[in-house]
Amino acid sequence: MITAILSAQRNMQQAGIRRLLVLSGERGWCLSQADAIAAALGEDVLWMSPDPARPQAVPPARARTLLGSERQHAVFDATQGLDAEALAALAGCLAAGSWLLLLVPPWDRWPHQPDSDSLRWSEQPQPIATPHFVTRLCGLLENDAETLIWRQHHPFTLPGWATRPAWQPPDGQPTAGQRLLLAQLQQADRGIWVVTATRGRGKSALAGMLAASLPGRCLLTAPSRDAAETLSRWAGDPLPFMAPDALLAACRNRPPAQDGWLLIDEAAAIPAPLLHQLIHFFPRVLLTTTVQGYEGTGRGFLLKFCADLPGWHDLRLTQPVRWAEHDPLEALLEEALLMSDSPLPATAPAAHYRLTTLPQTAWTGQPALLAAFYGLLSAAHYRTSPLDLRRLLDAPGQQMLAACDRDQQQVYGALWLVEEGGLSEALAHEVWAGRRRPRGSLIAQSLAAHGGQWQAPVLHSRRISRIAVTPGQRRQGLGRRLVEEALARARADGIDFLSVSFGFTEPLWAFWQQCGFCLARIGSQREASSGCYAAMALLPVSPAGEALARQAAQRLSRDWPWLAARVALPLPQENSTPQALDEEDWRELAGFAFAHRPLEASLGALQRLLLLPALPLPVLRAHLQQGQAVASLCAHFALPGRKALLLRCRQETAAALAALDPLACRHWQAWAAAHAET
Repeated sequence: MITAILSAQRNMQQAGIRRLLVLSGERGWCLSQADAIAAALGEDVLWMSPDPARPQAVPPARARTLLGSERQHAVFDATQGLDAEALAALAGCLAAGSWLLLLVPPWDRWPHQPDSDSLRWSEQPQPIATPHFVTRLCGLLENDAETLIWRQHHPFTLPGWATRPAWQPPDGQPTAGQRLLLAQLQQADRGIWVVTATRGRGKSALAGMLAASLPGRCLLTAPSRDAAETLSRWAGDPLPFMAPDALLAACRNRPPAQDGWLLIDEAAAIPAPLLHQLIHFFPRVLLTTTVQGYEGTGRGFLLKFCADLPGWHDLRLTQPVRWAEHDPLEALLEEALLMSDSPLPATAPAAHYRLTTLPQTAWTGQPALLAAFYGLLSAAHYRTSPLDLRRLLDAPGQQMLAACDRDQQQVYGALWLVEEGGLSEALAHEVWAGRRRPRGSLIAQSLAAHGGQWQAPVLHSRRISRIAVTPGQRRQGLGRRLVEEALARARADGIDFLSVSFGFTEPLWAFWQQCGFCLARIGSQREASSGCYAAMALLPVSPAGEALARQAAQRLSRDWPWLAARVALPLPQENSTPQALDEEDWRELAGFAFAHRPLEASLGALQRLLLLPALPLPVLRAHLQQGQAVASLCAHFALPGRKALLLRCRQETAAALAALDPLACRHWQAWAAAHAET
């Protein structure tokens, strides 16, 4: 077995390709075989495993640290769970001639075995089995002629692969594609240049070549120094490197020289607001990023970030550099994780599609439909990644609605909803109080924990996770038609409200308004990936849902005078509602004073409390009314840090409530603690 693997590896090196070897069996057997194969390969084999008994292994959660690096051979331990994003990232850093060993449970048991990775995406308290994803993956592996599968207690033979043409590895000179782009960059005197490519196309090497041709005139930043390893190696002489936040601080203190380049490697992994600020300090900027879906924000880099740049230059690399064309490992993972860009259908008249519900059981039997549905979501949303594919296939409570042709081969519109709510009143109260945060019900729980609508998780709701239509159907009403159908089905199923969370832009908000949604909450911090403020909106279905939406809208309107100071959004809000303390304010203030509600969630009620001049509240006034920084407040009031400052704010609030109305204070204090022992 090992002799055959070593022989195949030499042929793979000559052909410039990589392959997958699957070891399926009991965990101990898999580990033993992998150790023997790794020792025989004689290379520095990289292990990826969450097992603390293997301290040298990279945990799947740290797969992003491999970005920009290159390794020879790797072992991925999936015997207890398969992190698809980590698997793809690990494969992306393997050089030509590499084996990727995938360790999985016994073949027949695998589809029915709980997967520990499901805790990240299933919103369930315990790991669940993932039969749809695993069954589909097993079928692809069994039918892939380039993949080896070694099953415990089964004979193993190496297939007779056809001889591939010899591969010419990079010789240190630019490829034809790199040479063309390098010439453009060397002639540039100003501008923002963006190089995007899938893994292994030489984009970081291209940036390094540019630095090598301009000695002393390039500054480098990246998510980490390790992420820029390939770029630095191609640059030759060590490049000045600064972390993005440190570089921004330095630029603000002393603007950089105006004759050099700023090189930003793996730019999609850096928060968009920070990137926007950085690039304005430099006349010439080169950003490189990987756009395959497993890196999460890569697609958003083109959809959201680059679209807002004035006069940016879009550069692409397509030819593989680190391995040969038609690499078996790359082809297999692209199909298994649906990472390649799917062609979208042309415009179809409205009469030529129909709306249909897609159950999860359809995915294994209709792979083309899955590829079309998921491909449309990937093309439209910057956050779509293999984690979403796993959730789509196996997580409980998923609802999929598609606008398909009559043969269900083309998808013109896709709507993905997730069931939320149904918590007990006691648990919902604990969520509001900040003492519990069970898995799932993201928007319903956020409305309780941050918006003050404590009863939101009790109601039954559906969250719109994704919505997309093909370019030919945009502004034709198909998006609204999908939402209308979801509303009709929610009404028939006794759902209380639909919800959606989105990065706030005026066009997006205009769409949700047209669909009947009302704004319920806006976050005070920009999202790192999109640079937009997170907004939540509700579409009521039942009377209880209508009451919830009305309360959330009223609270947002009352709080807007103070929220507007932190959120730069052109939202006209009616501020005619009285600012005297009402029952909801008493509840909110008691939650802050006597429970664990965060200050940001209680901001409006605290500001209304500060409108009462008879109350001293020195720390709260200095913090919220005068806007003094935390460090200054701690020094002035002799507090050891942020936690002590928050505790003093809670104490001041409690004292103020007791002074205002002792009876009401005791009532709401008891209410805030009512379910503390649950």
